[in-house]
Amino acid sequence: MIPYWHAPSFKLGPLELNPFNVFVAAGILLAAKLLTKQAEREGLDPNPLADFAMWGVAAGMLFGHWVHLFFYHPEELSKSPFQILRFWDGLSSFGGLLGGIFAAVVFFRVKKLRFNDYADSFALGVAPGWAVARLGCFAVHDHPGRLTDFFLAVQFPNGNRHDLGLYDAVVLFAISGLLYALRNAGKLKGRLLPLLALLYAISRFSLDFLRATDLSYVDARYFGLTPAQYGSLLLVAYGVWGLLRKQAPSASAQKPPASQGRVETAR
Repeated sequence: MIPYWHAPSFKLGPLELNPFNVFVAAGILLAAKLLTKQAEREGLDPNPLADFAMWGVAAGMLFGHWVHLFFYHPEELSKSPFQILRFWDGLSSFGGLLGGIFAAVVFFRVKKLRFNDYADSFALGVAPGWAVARLGCFAVHDHPGRLTDFFLAVQFPNGNRHDLGLYDAVVLFAISGLLYALRNAGKLKGRLLPLLALLYAISRFSLDFLRATDLSYVDARYFGLTPAQYGSLLLVAYGVWGLLRKQAPSASAQKPPASQGRVETAR
């Protein structure tokens, strides 16, 4: 069993640094770095991605809090009329994903860019960044599971339990490794993002059945399923569609070789 240890928080002026915030920030920075690096590797202009970062983070935080508030814990709406603006007070990773998707749709349309050209870069950046952010959930143990004697269980104060933050991080690190191993596979060119969606959705849908139901603060269920499980069904649909659809040539593939269009003046 894994010992239960809750890392302390630290005050830095008006800010409170806790393990969750640190890991989430580290995950965002890692995702942004890898996303830009992969775009450059594929011959794409990485500059739009730097502009998108603030859009994605802001929308992710806001939507993440709203999904947590309205779908997971609507009882928290009674705390304060300003609770919907307290984006730091409870976040849903699926809500953050929804916010990131919304921001990407708006941003790439405004910039008149094709998102599909950058889709592989997003997959290779988001997966490991999300994995690191999930370590923050494990550090504060905010996703307790059912009681168990599984060897990876955490010794919570009220008994040995699955820790879904740990499991989710392990799954995402494994998926990240697979995506990087397959990024040069020709048949999967432009399809890594739907592959990520499909693999994660299947694992998340399965793992959510291990979430605790016997505690005072548990995730809401709708017809026996968590909000994330319904979100997983949507990701499965996107993943299957993305893997089966016909691919259009990418912008980098359409660029003529550097020698074309240049008149040679000397031989």
